[in-house]
Amino acid sequence: MPITSSAKKALRAGDRKRVYNLATKKSVDAVTKEFKKLILVKDKKGAAKILPAVYKALDKAAKTHFIDKNTASRKKSRLSAMVKKLA
Repeated sequence: MPITSSAKKALRAGDRKRVYNLATKKSVDAVTKEFKKLILVKDKKGAAKILPAVYKALDKAAKTHFIDKNTASRKKSRLSAMVKKLA
């Protein structure tokens, strides 16, 4: 357990950040999973329709430094390549 007041404050801050990080992870994972399901059933229209939602979730995660901006860019690139590959 933390002893100093600054360590106690850091623990409280970490607990608050954990809530946001879990929510961000859940939103990114959920929309990505839905997108990949559409890719598996070869539904190009549905996948292309949900792609902006995937981009939005990844961009928000990168904006809050949950993931690195280059990681978000790489994931977006690979997911869009999946849609183009269905053609």
